[in-house]
Amino acid sequence: MSLITSDLHTSLKKYFGFSKFKGLQEQVILNVLEQKDTFVIMPTGGGKSLCYQLPALMQKGTAIVVSPLIALMKNQVDAIRGVSSEHGVAHVLNSSLTKTEVRQVMEDIINGVTKLLYVAPESLTKAEYVDFLRTVTISFVAVDEAHCISEWGHDFRPEYRNLKSIIDRLGDNIPIIGLTATATPKVQEDIIKNLGMTNAKVFKASFNRPNLFYEVRPKTVNVDADIIRFVKQNQGKSGIVYCLSRKRVEELAQTLQVNGVSAVPYHAGFDAKTRSKYQDMFLMEDVDVVVATIAFGMGIDKPDVRFVIHHDIPKSIESYYQETGRAGRDGGEGHCLAFYSYKDIEKLEKFMSGKPVAEQEIGNALLQEIVAYAETSMSRRKFILHYFGEEFDGENGEGADMDDNARNPKKKEEAKEEVVKLLKVVKGTKEKFKTKEVVKALVGKTNALISSHKTDEKEFFGCGADNDENYWMALTRQVLVAGLLKKEIEQYGVLHLTGQGEEFLKTPSSFMMTKDHVYSAENNDAIVTAAKSAGAAADENLLKLLKDLRKKEANKHEVPPFVVFQDPSLDDMALKYPISIEELLNIHGVGEGKAKKYGKPFLALISAYVEENDIMRPDDLVVKSTGANSGLKLYIIQNIDRKLPLDDIAAAKGLEIPQLIKEMEQIVFSGTKLNLAYWVDEVLDEDQQEEIHEYFLEAESDSIDDAVEEFDGDYEEEELRLYRLKFISEVAN
Repeated sequence: MSLITSDLHTSLKKYFGFSKFKGLQEQVILNVLEQKDTFVIMPTGGGKSLCYQLPALMQKGTAIVVSPLIALMKNQVDAIRGVSSEHGVAHVLNSSLTKTEVRQVMEDIINGVTKLLYVAPESLTKAEYVDFLRTVTISFVAVDEAHCISEWGHDFRPEYRNLKSIIDRLGDNIPIIGLTATATPKVQEDIIKNLGMTNAKVFKASFNRPNLFYEVRPKTVNVDADIIRFVKQNQGKSGIVYCLSRKRVEELAQTLQVNGVSAVPYHAGFDAKTRSKYQDMFLMEDVDVVVATIAFGMGIDKPDVRFVIHHDIPKSIESYYQETGRAGRDGGEGHCLAFYSYKDIEKLEKFMSGKPVAEQEIGNALLQEIVAYAETSMSRRKFILHYFGEEFDGENGEGADMDDNARNPKKKEEAKEEVVKLLKVVKGTKEKFKTKEVVKALVGKTNALISSHKTDEKEFFGCGADNDENYWMALTRQVLVAGLLKKEIEQYGVLHLTGQGEEFLKTPSSFMMTKDHVYSAENNDAIVTAAKSAGAAADENLLKLLKDLRKKEANKHEVPPFVVFQDPSLDDMALKYPISIEELLNIHGVGEGKAKKYGKPFLALISAYVEENDIMRPDDLVVKSTGANSGLKLYIIQNIDRKLPLDDIAAAKGLEIPQLIKEMEQIVFSGTKLNLAYWVDEVLDEDQQEEIHEYFLEAESDSIDDAVEEFDGDYEEEELRLYRLKFISEVAN
């Protein structure tokens, strides 16, 4: 054995130049060299690929590596060729090769030159390839990204499902090594069963990446400004920004470029040449930031990515873990920042609604986990590790203080009695419900499932009505992590008591609970601004002074205060301290008209305040626009001047009327006048207009919700929004 070990160290030095192995690598490689089935679960950056590359180079025959990504294969083949004198030591076999190239690959294999053959699962179904591979010596088959086998994995590929039968066709008793960087206990079980390797030795490295700092911030209207500010604070460092849609990738990359950040976009819609050009620019550090869909990064082996930003929350914790895992692979700092709004989750649910029911159920179960992660106020690291079936000491574990919740802990409160109620309801409903139904039963609300089980007739129904649903959701999450309940993933998240939970019911003990973050208070009108974001809060003293000044200016101009500047604009001023017209134009909801008409006294007040209080102002204020949207704005202004019907303007640009109103609000609230009288006259008669006009003149705020309530259903929300546009245009702009 020691001879093999010394051979191993000699080969490691010879091929890769390393003098020692990382983590579990050595044990894994020894197991592979003994021709045994092996299953490796090792987080991104743990050195997975070496586990099959080194034994392949040391053994007779060719190792087949199944991988889902062409870019990843190409990178790895280049890397292996770099450590060997033989160009043919590694090859790719896929549909992109010409007949001559395929012949060359086969020759190299027959001559014993090729040690690693990278294939996509589809290539292994081709009869000519299978027939050829049956005639040569295969050292083992490595299945990389093995989570693709499981429907419960975050990246399920149906073609991975039949790998076992394909491998059996290649020969008898070929050893298999399965490798994955993210797998929940459920997915691990699935992989082992599907690859028929029940006797495999399992090597599982810790999923803890102590050098990564996890943070979630509320996603606001000004999320672009928040991202620019963050990137500029980390100038010169490499980072990845993930977005869900290709369109958003291109827009954000443009916005970053216009604001002096060297950035490129990357998504699967670009041709291969463009993709590899942008990827190389990032790898060679010609640009700092790549804005990408998740198509990027699978094959990226850049060790010094210093931050990963999620503009949109991903579809599952595995995806999130894998994408954040691209930061700090060299052990240096890695900041993982996600922007979260429940609206994004609703969008993802909508996307899923067209899929088969089972797929929807799985997708929704995975989505609810990511919601729980974003909203939790417990240690994010503990939460992630619990998800992957790993215990973590939130007080003393390595990296325990490396997340926003650990740095700013929320107050805890005793919840022993509430935990007892929760466990009783889970038990009383015969462990048939998911969290949503259990919570409804606690607060005393029914739905179809609750009625059909007659749960609303049980004595415990409504026993937790003194707390709201958010409270019970938060408590359930914490009780799950504490191990008193478990979620049955097979049944899409049904709750069951554990042995510990049964014990707790018999002899309840103290349970300290922290309240969750609440991100769902979305007010349609007064848009939450950057002031609430970035962990930054508006300067309350300045805000008070600005509100007093607004009142004074409003009286002087004989208009309601909101006509001068709306609340979100004042919040933003109290965060950014603008002292010039250019900076004022960058404040939420302030355009040139507004700035010229009302700006002067506000700038004078802020300027004096900054000087008196010796305030350090953020110097990256001016977020320039790409002008991408200015074409639409211009189109709207010109056609309203031509008095075109609003439905025609909307239809020409593929908008619904509410979307058009939203665009018009941005124009008007920024201080540009729209002459909407011709259209409002079509919608409202003279008396109605006078009534609404009087209301807005007297109103403290321009909130549409308040107006709807005041008129008690006399007017539609759309009518009030339209009149408000006319009012602000005429009175303010």
